[in-house]
Amino acid sequence: MSVVITGMGATTPLGGDVASLWQGVLDGRSGVRRVDDLLRGFALPTVIAAPMAVSPDTVLPRVQARRLDRAEQAALVAAREAWADAGNPGAEPERVAVVIGTGIGGVSTALAQDDLIEEQGPGRISPLTIPMMMPNGPAAWVSIELGARAGTFTTASACASGAEALSLGVRLIRDGDADVVIAGGVESCIEPLIVAGFAQARTLSKRNDDPERASRPFDAGRDGFVLGEGAGVLILEREEFAAARGARVHGRLAGFGVTADAHHITGPDPAGTGQIRAIRAAVAAAGLTAADVDHVNCHATSTVVGDLGEAAAIQAALGDHVVLTAPKSGLGHLVGGAGAVESILTVLTVRDGVIPPTLNLESKAPEVKLDVVAGEPRAQKVRAAICNSFGFGGQNVSLLFTSA
Repeated sequence: MSVVITGMGATTPLGGDVASLWQGVLDGRSGVRRVDDLLRGFALPTVIAAPMAVSPDTVLPRVQARRLDRAEQAALVAAREAWADAGNPGAEPERVAVVIGTGIGGVSTALAQDDLIEEQGPGRISPLTIPMMMPNGPAAWVSIELGARAGTFTTASACASGAEALSLGVRLIRDGDADVVIAGGVESCIEPLIVAGFAQARTLSKRNDDPERASRPFDAGRDGFVLGEGAGVLILEREEFAAARGARVHGRLAGFGVTADAHHITGPDPAGTGQIRAIRAAVAAAGLTAADVDHVNCHATSTVVGDLGEAAAIQAALGDHVVLTAPKSGLGHLVGGAGAVESILTVLTVRDGVIPPTLNLESKAPEVKLDVVAGEPRAQKVRAAICNSFGFGGQNVSLLFTSA
């Protein structure tokens, strides 16, 4: 059963919708800046991040926004855009499902309310604390907003959460549980505790004096990733349902692979076997061969070890002909939102025949043997493209997209 993409929505460090996101990556813009204001004066080794360019609480009605965690706000903004882009599919509510992934959930609410209980006591805690901080909050609010009753699901697989949500959306359609699935991912966790935790793990870039050049996937001078925030949502439909209503189709989610390293809680398997299996599974599920895949939108976060491992895994799984790009160079790492936002970019790459450039790739690491687009966008027909997402816990998701 074929699954098509009829709607897309996003709010990211490059803008508050898909159009600004796409134009931003094609223009080679960066959403990374100093965020001393968000880190509240803590002396942290990293003081850069990539916040959403348009704060979601300025888009939603004020009363509604106050009842939601920032992650829930972002998910709603992206879902509304995606639903409108799909032309309001009109399916029976019992045939519409929601899957929204997140790595952490409403951490901003949890931290703010913890500060409040320590300063003013338990009587001052908001009665909305639990629904604002629960990880399934974004999916639940999207379900309520759009009247989706076929099931509401939350994937929580760290940086692979958004991509895993899309894979689950395909399963729901193929299993006959839904005709339409609102699927995506979200994260908003630019908080002192989170930044400090990543910094202590020595995974963040320390290029505080040069924020826009800090995230540099595949570059020999990379020194860690940059934390970002945002949301991406795609409307997945059973092809026959979309055709019957005359829907415009952006592309197809033709295959996926989900594997586990079972190796280390934060470090990838150095042999890359889990990543290789995920890529190969996505290709096989789509009924294609490695030779049919022209492009990979890489997970590539700009860490010293991770980028090299992924490049080697791609080469082993697909060969030497594929062309790579790494959008976290301008977006930062959106954690649970990354896989969904980057899937949107992959769909647009296939649809429009243009591969966005990787920023800050000034001296490619010699271990990376594959072609990485840098400098300017590259016009190229892309028959099939992989989008990779890999998360702490050894969780690997590869999604394969083809044209409409």
